[in-house]
Amino acid sequence: MPGPGASALGPLHHPTPDFFVCDIFDAAPKDDLASMEHPMFSLATRPDRRILRYAHNGTEIEVTPSVKGLATIHDKDILIYCISQLMAAVNAGRAVSRHLHLTAHDLLVATNRETSGDAYRRLREAFERLAGTRITTNYETGGEEVTSGFGLIESWRIVRKTRGGRMASVSVTLSDWLYRAVLAKSVLTLSRDYFRLRKPLERRIYELARKHCGRQPEWRVSVEVLLKKSGSASPRRVFRAKLRDMIAADHLPDYHLAEAPGDVIRITPRRLRAPRPPVLAPETLEAARALVPGADIYALQAEWQGVWAATGAPRLTDPDRAFLGWARKRR
Repeated sequence: MPGPGASALGPLHHPTPDFFVCDIFDAAPKDDLASMEHPMFSLATRPDRRILRYAHNGTEIEVTPSVKGLATIHDKDILIYCISQLMAAVNAGRAVSRHLHLTAHDLLVATNRETSGDAYRRLREAFERLAGTRITTNYETGGEEVTSGFGLIESWRIVRKTRGGRMASVSVTLSDWLYRAVLAKSVLTLSRDYFRLRKPLERRIYELARKHCGRQPEWRVSVEVLLKKSGSASPRRVFRAKLRDMIAADHLPDYHLAEAPGDVIRITPRRLRAPRPPVLAPETLEAARALVPGADIYALQAEWQGVWAATGAPRLTDPDRAFLGWARKRR
């Protein structure tokens, strides 16, 4: 786990590696601000071959599908996984690259998917749609506005297969546009329960709530604007009915939805309890005292717990081991 002094510009101080290996366990889920704010992914559950056009407050986006159809919001899990891995490395001061090597099984587990043969087949189809979908936009990333066209991923290939023929490891090259967003830290942390949402519209509404409401007391938005920003192809009356179903179910992570007068949706954060910091064994503190001679071990423990909370309070399977690994870097 990175110390508080880890540089946000770590990649700029190290030679850029030929590729970055996605090997960070339990990286906090991160999503880029642009695709959270503007519709770039299809909410359809069947092949969607429409050309999507969107314009709002000076931002223009055109999304063109391949013969495989538009990339879906479930396909976006791959990008979220890649962004999460890169951001965890950037925060730790590690060198990163837009060329990533990842393990298919780890991606499926991290995004709450099955690891059946059918799941690997669907994963391959998702890579194909992401590479085939083309975006043209003037949206600004990393302080730079450039009207350009690009794929959601530039390329991908299966590096290694299992004996049964499934993809085992994959190399992915992210678009330069998305990679700049990562380096500029134009991202937000998502709830881990995001991956438990199965309905595409629920995922999209959560993204919009996270981007526009955040931790403010509330975000009020008209049904008309929410329909536009969601990218839903439903007529307004059908869209409104779906929102009412979501309001009745009330299982959106972190946020509560309600209707307000004037055909407005009111979104408010749920009351969140501060996460309890990981408990360390006395033997772990003694081992850390030996690793960092002269340090106030309880101050060191508090510092580590603060870093843990600041990085999204990730679930740790072995807090003692994680703490000792962090303490070694403090020597």
